[in-house]
Amino acid sequence: TCKALHYAQEIFEGLKAYINPKGEPVLFRPEMNAERFNHSARMMAMPELPIETFMEATHAISWMTREFIPKESGSSLYIRPFMFSIEESLGIKPSEKFRFMIIASPSASYFSQGSLPVYIERKAIRACTGGVGTAKTGGNYAAGLASSVRAQEHGCLQTLWLDAIEHKLIEEMSGMNFMCVIDGVLHTPKLTDTILAGITRDSILTIAKEMNIEVQESSLEINQILEYCKSEKCTEAFACGTAVIITPISKFVEDGGSETALKFPQGNICMEIRKKLLNVQEAREPGPAGWSIPVKNLP
Repeated sequence: TCKALHYAQEIFEGLKAYINPKGEPVLFRPEMNAERFNHSARMMAMPELPIETFMEATHAISWMTREFIPKESGSSLYIRPFMFSIEESLGIKPSEKFRFMIIASPSASYFSQGSLPVYIERKAIRACTGGVGTAKTGGNYAAGLASSVRAQEHGCLQTLWLDAIEHKLIEEMSGMNFMCVIDGVLHTPKLTDTILAGITRDSILTIAKEMNIEVQESSLEINQILEYCKSEKCTEAFACGTAVIITPISKFVEDGGSETALKFPQGNICMEIRKKLLNVQEAREPGPAGWSIPVKNLP
């Protein structure tokens, strides 16, 4: 009768440890994950975890499993902190007892084929304004499972979600944020209360500005983006997130099978940003302060 199994009162995070050129384990922006973990906790009526506890657990598991961190560039140790209610009750109210745990696993590139065919979901919704769309909680992902089946039936590996009211504005993908390049400008949907604030998303926008790439966070209409792809105004689109880092989108697929392909599915801008981001994550070149930090040796 654990409440998490009945009422889905649980949250999680995803971050990575890499091996730097000296053979030492490093973490990428773990404090941002700790802060987002507590945001999710507030959204799900759960107690916040002290930042120090989150950080200690992340460093500890990274240090203890350091020999399992892949050395190949692009591979990493995927770290999953999570917390769930353990109260043995069926009463529909927030639990008073919780358990925090952390697990880790070696991880290769999330998508091996290099670029993604993406299914446009025009009917179902993942999150609605006023809900818990900004929380990293299982219910948000469960809401997309039926759509993932339809995506697979159309030969796609990801779903592109639209706004819940009019089904016109691009929001995000299942577990990752969306970006595209229009006339050389990097565009991404502006954050709302239905879009998860991705740490990779934030990192990409920072790096793009440092590379003198113009960035715009604004509303993106799906039909307009498709027209831009056909007219070649939109030359690149890609998914970004902890697991995928940056993975180009090859085409958009609709119900019925109609397709809109990208002219440069592995375009220059997205791959240049990916190279820069990966270099910073793996500590091959310096990034902003606090982005790539050494894993602390356990006493």
